[in-house]
Amino acid sequence: PPCATPISSQSLGSREVARGRRLTRMQRSGMLSRSAKAVLARTPKHKGQRHFITPAYNLAKKIMPKISDTERAALNCGTIKFDRDIFSGDPSVKNLSQDYKLATLNPEEQKFLDNEVNTLCEMVNTYDVQKAGNLSPEAWKYIRKNKFMGLMIKKNFGGKGFSDHGHAKIVEKISMRDSTACVTVMVPNSLGPGELLAHYGTQEQKDYYLPRLADGIDIPCFGLTGPSSGSDAASMRDEGVVCVKDGVLGISVSCNKRYITLAPVATVIGLAFKLRDPDGLLTKGKEGITLALLPTSPNQFAPNGIPGLKTGPRHDPFG
Repeated sequence: PPCATPISSQSLGSREVARGRRLTRMQRSGMLSRSAKAVLARTPKHKGQRHFITPAYNLAKKIMPKISDTERAALNCGTIKFDRDIFSGDPSVKNLSQDYKLATLNPEEQKFLDNEVNTLCEMVNTYDVQKAGNLSPEAWKYIRKNKFMGLMIKKNFGGKGFSDHGHAKIVEKISMRDSTACVTVMVPNSLGPGELLAHYGTQEQKDYYLPRLADGIDIPCFGLTGPSSGSDAASMRDEGVVCVKDGVLGISVSCNKRYITLAPVATVIGLAFKLRDPDGLLTKGKEGITLALLPTSPNQFAPNGIPGLKTGPRHDPFG
């Protein structure tokens, strides 16, 4: 309360000393109960140690499951920059200008923004999209033809090869017109497996998928979000177990995903799950969060398709 007497660190210290003397006298005179004596016996002797937090923390460490290297990397990713200055109460314009350089569009990106993006915005109308539950066939055709799904894919694979800033400005402008068109363009260029393929895919996978993704022949989605853990990868319950079936080394995956953008129309899924190898069958790699590239229909990588893989219809959470 405003009228309360302020307590200094010195007065707190003297109170603790007085309290200790009283407890010592009570202990000598036998006035303490058995439970009180037990608490005193567990109380740390040296100054400054927390009486409750330390035992509770040690107990939590024993109970909590260990996290993998992949999970640790996901939890620790990201950096602290200007937001640190804001929350410390000491923001500096000088630090802001040093940490962040003003990005600009190259001529090709600016031309695309002024022409193709404007045309797409003129083709979509939020009322019509919401009423139909989909973009118009004309809008889908235009998106594919002008490589809106391949903005970030390199030119040698048929993409536009745009920068992160160029991609951001394009998505920003489309979002001002219609959110459905925005995420339709955004997901293949960010969450979709295109970038993961470019970094970690085999050459055979790159040669097959990247040109098809750039042209919109294949539509990707990223299967991370689940009904029990949301988009928290470290808390994901979907699991894959390394096994051998009919003499073939593979992974048996059990998963349940929800709210996966573009899933109803996707032809290739980047499916995230936690990998376990209880029998030590892996010849390389290790357990932890991993991603499988799964076609929704047969192709050269899965001639018989993926047994058990099903995608549901569109779900409108607003009814």
